[in-house]
Amino acid sequence: MDFLWRAIDETEPGPKWAALFHEYWPDYHRWWLREGEEPRPPYWESKRALKDHMPELVPLYERLCELAGGGDHAARFLSFWRPPPYLSGCSQAIWPGREPVLVRNYDYSPRAFDRLMLRTGWLGRTVLGTSDGLWGLVDGMNDAGLAVSLTFGGRRIVGEGFGVPLILRYVLQTCETAEEAGRVLARVPTHMSYNVTVLDAKRRFLTALMAPDRPAQITHAAVATNHQKTVEWMSHARMTATVQRERFLLQRLTLHVEPQEKFISAFLRPPLYSTAYSLGFGTLYTAVYRPRLGQMELRWPQASWAFDINDFVEDARAIYTPDHGYRVI
Repeated sequence: MDFLWRAIDETEPGPKWAALFHEYWPDYHRWWLREGEEPRPPYWESKRALKDHMPELVPLYERLCELAGGGDHAARFLSFWRPPPYLSGCSQAIWPGREPVLVRNYDYSPRAFDRLMLRTGWLGRTVLGTSDGLWGLVDGMNDAGLAVSLTFGGRRIVGEGFGVPLILRYVLQTCETAEEAGRVLARVPTHMSYNVTVLDAKRRFLTALMAPDRPAQITHAAVATNHQKTVEWMSHARMTATVQRERFLLQRLTLHVEPQEKFISAFLRPPLYSTAYSLGFGTLYTAVYRPRLGQMELRWPQASWAFDINDFVEDARAIYTPDHGYRVI
């Protein structure tokens, strides 16, 4: 099927964001209530969690709640505090050349995804990234030359914490270096296990192995797939081929040096490129971040779309995504 992707630019939260929220809210509301209302935390707890862990975002959160209409459910959803559990695939790696790049595949359901590139100037900082939950991000970069990306960490445990897309937003709003980002990722609680890879303008990088039930581990790993130091969920690991993808990337980075373009192109082919759309783990896009240059690119097997954080152009494009046998899992 052809799915519509949009690139939206709005310096301060306003009518464009409000229109997006009201367009997406019915689907997000159903997802947020899929376990019933009782498991979702109340508004007072959600806002307190933001004040405790990401206080810089509170004024922005309040403005977004206002634009969303001020409803209780919308405010609780937008806090990202203890959301319903969700799983994804994904591969990401740092190509460490003269001009290092962060490359990632996002593997998820084609029908449960914003398909939005957002450039914002919120809180005085320009951020460009791939939207999730309408203000969270699954990958992105800021005007300080910091880029971040996430993969699911391959563990079943769900705990007290935030949905990680909001944590990525917080990193890009408040940090300029990999070291600063590592400190944030080590202290902000996440509700599930995720691997977050960071690359900054001085070519420094790290990967944080985050979990709700143990301290985050800050590593110098240049590769992350869908497990942490060991495989803990065997059936998920087999289904997503996380070990095979990790080994494939490590071999390409350590056994021989290859040109940047060849390394990026590998993400558009198996074993990195997934066709498991019927299971909700098909590759929806490949993202290439060049944070020192303020540039990023989305790629698909038959299309590409380039963006510049300093010269962003709003647009919309229909991108073909295989959808055969799709089902909700």
